[in-house]
Amino acid sequence: MAKITLENLAHSYSPAPKGPEDYALKELNHDWQDGAAYALLGSSGCGKSTLLNIISGLLIPSQGRILFDGVDVTRAPTAERNIAQVFQFPVVYDTMTVRDNLAFPLRNRGRPEAYVAERVAEIAAMIGMEHMLDRKARGLTADAKQKISLGRGMVRKDVNALLFDEPLTVIDPHMKWELRTQLKKLHHDFGHTMIYVTHDQTEALTFADKVVVMYDGRVVQIGTPEELFDRPEHTFVGYFIGSPGMNLLPAKIDGAQALVPGGTTPLAGTYGAVQGNVQIGVRPEHVRLSAHEGLPVTIRRIEDVGRHRIIRADLMGHDLNIIAPEDMGVGADMTRAVFDPSRINVYADDWRVAAA
Repeated sequence: MAKITLENLAHSYSPAPKGPEDYALKELNHDWQDGAAYALLGSSGCGKSTLLNIISGLLIPSQGRILFDGVDVTRAPTAERNIAQVFQFPVVYDTMTVRDNLAFPLRNRGRPEAYVAERVAEIAAMIGMEHMLDRKARGLTADAKQKISLGRGMVRKDVNALLFDEPLTVIDPHMKWELRTQLKKLHHDFGHTMIYVTHDQTEALTFADKVVVMYDGRVVQIGTPEELFDRPEHTFVGYFIGSPGMNLLPAKIDGAQALVPGGTTPLAGTYGAVQGNVQIGVRPEHVRLSAHEGLPVTIRRIEDVGRHRIIRADLMGHDLNIIAPEDMGVGADMTRAVFDPSRINVYADDWRVAAA
């Protein structure tokens, strides 16, 4: 296990970058704490895999350093970093049995056969393949091969870090849930530093202690699932986290209230002069319909998703999503929306502004 430090780290695939727009990974400074579980979350092309490959040693950054427990490993090869990495698509030895695939990392390091057998049995049970140990990997499904890749990544207890690059892409939905649970258990039992790359917010929020949200090559927020949901530091975080994501409306801030299309809404705090492209953000969970107060809305449709309803509305030409209890009636006179002031975030040029 290791504390991983990223120091002035940035990377461009261009041999002569001229500006920030040429960088796939913009400058980053951060400590990844020893023994913590992180998820790198963002849409395709945001820089997640670039960052993971720099940490693993598959890519040398254009600038900056990476340190494991204070030791500079920026140019050290992957083999010297003592990590395990699982990729998006399965990497297995087809001519080997499942047992020998799982045992390979341990045998390669000269571990005693009794220990190898014990550890392989534990991992096989964890990934649900104990009944397939003597089968050759050739001919197995992509789902089964990826479970072998996961198992081989988890079989060693002495690694500095476990790195996962969208490892559940080819896994069926039910098994995804089980394997995420097993990864959490592995982290709890052995305390490995884990970094898990995904574009799936459910995977990220259920796996990680801290989620690192990336957008356009930049880390825009690092926080717990609760922090990302309640206080998105960037509008992308508000939009990307949640289903549906945060409502964003153009606004003008006047002290303790926001002027938005259709009227004003109170804020929980008082703000000074907020300049730039100003918006307020409020999650659908914190909006309610009313017949007598709030902002005028037109309901377009109501979607019943089981545990609640999603009300799709229009607020003076702007989309507004509202989450309501399944048993809540929606009367014809409920044509206004009320925002919870304590749950409204204010943004200027996409970044959250704190109250004065």
